[in-house]
Amino acid sequence: MKRRLLMQVPLIGLFGARAAFAEDPLPAMQETPNLVDRVKSGALPPVDKRIPRQPRIIDHFAGGDGPGKHGGQLNTLVSSSRDTRLMTVYSYTRLIVYDEKFALHPDILESFEAKEGREFTLKLRAGHKWSDGHPFTTADFRFFWEDIANNSELSPNGPSVELIIDGQPPKVEIIDELTIRYSWDKPNPHFIESQSRAAPLFLFRPAHYLKTLHGKYTPEEEILKKYKGSRWANVFRRQDAMYGNSNVDMPTLNPWVLTTVPPAQRYIFARNPFFHRIDRKGQQLPYIDDVIMTVAAANLIPAKAGLGEADLQSRYLNMRDYTFLQKSAKQSGVRVYLWESGSCSQLALYPNLNASDEEWRKLMRDVRFRRALSLAIDRDDLNQSVYLGLAKPSNNTVMERSELFKPEYATKWATYDPKLANKLLDEAGLDKRGPDGLRLLPGGRSATIVVEFSSEETGDTDALLLIGEAWKKVGIKMLTKPQTLENFRMRAFSGEATMTAYAGYVTAVPTVDTSPREFAPTMQGGLQWSRWGMYVESKGKQGEACDMPSACKLMDYLKEWETSTDPAVRRKAWDQILSANADEVFSIGTVNGIRQPVVVGPKVHNVPKEGYHAWDPGGYFGLYQPDTFWISQ
Repeated sequence: MKRRLLMQVPLIGLFGARAAFAEDPLPAMQETPNLVDRVKSGALPPVDKRIPRQPRIIDHFAGGDGPGKHGGQLNTLVSSSRDTRLMTVYSYTRLIVYDEKFALHPDILESFEAKEGREFTLKLRAGHKWSDGHPFTTADFRFFWEDIANNSELSPNGPSVELIIDGQPPKVEIIDELTIRYSWDKPNPHFIESQSRAAPLFLFRPAHYLKTLHGKYTPEEEILKKYKGSRWANVFRRQDAMYGNSNVDMPTLNPWVLTTVPPAQRYIFARNPFFHRIDRKGQQLPYIDDVIMTVAAANLIPAKAGLGEADLQSRYLNMRDYTFLQKSAKQSGVRVYLWESGSCSQLALYPNLNASDEEWRKLMRDVRFRRALSLAIDRDDLNQSVYLGLAKPSNNTVMERSELFKPEYATKWATYDPKLANKLLDEAGLDKRGPDGLRLLPGGRSATIVVEFSSEETGDTDALLLIGEAWKKVGIKMLTKPQTLENFRMRAFSGEATMTAYAGYVTAVPTVDTSPREFAPTMQGGLQWSRWGMYVESKGKQGEACDMPSACKLMDYLKEWETSTDPAVRRKAWDQILSANADEVFSIGTVNGIRQPVVVGPKVHNVPKEGYHAWDPGGYFGLYQPDTFWISQ
C-alpha cells in the first residue's frame, strides 16, 4: 500500500512498536495529463521531481474499480462558505491515518516509532513538498512549536492539552531535517490518536509562508500594510487556515488546493501537483483534476443531488430523502448507496446530573429513575416508525464494528419493559399520581420533564414524540423545548436544563488504544455532567468537582487506561467504563447504525457501495481516500 510495505501496527501495538518498511521499487512514473503543458513550459518540475523519494504507493481501492484515469471534475454541494473546511476533512491527509479496518498507518510520515507510550519519533518523506513546491521538513514543525504553540500572543494558554502530561509539555527534539522526536516523562495516550482525527492536532505549519505574517520575522507595519487588522497576531490567526481551508495563499499538503477567494458561490479546488501519493502504475494522485463546491440552500441539496447536480454527496442528506433520491436516480443516473452512520446513538437523552433544580437533580442521580426511563422506550417501534427498520436498537454505546463491543453494552436496561419501569419509578419515590394520571414528585409537583434540544432533523423531533408517548404510559410527561444551539449549550452548561436530547457519543468504533475520555465526566461538552467536565477542563477553576461516586469511578477507570501501556489493562479499563455506562444509564440511547444516503454520480468510480460514514475515525469519505476516486470520460 506504500512505497515500503507496512508491517502491521494496529493501535494495540503502538507502545513499543515501529511502523517499519521493506524496500520496494518505484514504478515508472507517468506525467499527469493536465500538468504536461506546465511541465513543458518550466512552470513545474516533472512528476518524478515533484513526489517524495519514497511516496506512498496506493494498492488498495475501496470501491474495487482499481487504478483509475486522470481527468475530470467532481461536483459537490455545500450550504455556506464555511464548508471549505470539509475538503480538509474529506482529503484526510494526515501524519498518520486509519485504514478501513481502523488500524493506523503512516501517511504524510514515512514511518513513526513509539517507545513505552511516551517517546515518539516521526520520520518525514525525503523530497516531500508543499503545494507551492517548497520543501516540507522539520523546520515546519519547529516553527509551529516555537513560534505558534509557545508564542504567548498566538497561544496565550500555551500548547494544546493533548501535548501536556501532568502539567508538563513534551521535550521536542529536531534530529535532522526529516526526523523529529516528542517525549514525555510519562505516557501520552492521546498523541498518536490526535494526529489521525478528522480535525487533527496539526504539529506543523508552512513556515516559509507564515513567517511573512509573524511579528518575529516580519515588521508589524509591513504586515498591516498588506492586511487589515490592529495587530500582526490577529492577521496571523485569520490567515492561518490549516483546518478551515479558506486561504488561497496558504500552501497545503492536501490532494486539492483552494483557488477561489471566499466568499463565493462556487469554489474550485485544483489538484496539488506535489501530492505525495501514487498508484502502482506510476500515476500521481489524485486522479480527479478539480473538485467544485457549489453553495446552495441546505433544504434544496437533496433535490439537487437527486437530479444529478452532485457527483458525490452525503452532507445534508437523510433517510427521509431516500425514497425521493431513488426515484430521481432513474432519470439522473446517480447511484444512491446506504452507508452505516457512525454514532453511538442517533439520538440520546442526557439526564442532567448537575441540574440546578435540587429536586430534579436528586431524581436524575437516582439510578432507578434513569433505568426506568430507558426501559419505558420501545426502541423496536422507534426503529420501524422513524428509521424504516434499518437501525439497531441500542444504548448510547460503541457499535458492533468495534473490537471492544459486547452485546450487553447495547441491551442492558434498554429492552422495552414498562412493567419493570413502573416498579422502579415507584421505588424511586414517584408512587403517587395526580388526577391526570401523571406521577408526582416527592415535593408534589407533576413529573413533567422538559427535554431541551437543538436540531433541525425531523427524525429527531419524531423520535422525541414517540418517546414522550411511551413515557406517558408510565406516568412521566415530556415537554420538548427546541432552541438555538448557542442557547442549548448555555442552558445545559449552566444547569438550567433538566434533560437534553442530542446526538450520541462520537467514539463509536474505538480500539483498545482509543481514548475513553468521552464516556467519563472529563469535558464540558458531556451534557449529563457538564459542570464536572468543566471542572476537569479548567483544572478546578470552574464548574464543580464530581460528587457522585458511580460517576467519579469512571475517572479512576480512565486513569488506569491513561497510565498503562499494557493492552490487557487498557482493554479491562475500557470494559469497566462501558459496563458502568450501560448499567448506570448515565445517558439514554435509542438506536444506532442508521443509514446515511450517499449519492454517487454515474461516471464516478472507486466509491464503495457499502461504507462507514463518521466524523471519527476517518473523516466521512476520507477513510476511503477520495484521491483514488476517478471519473470515466
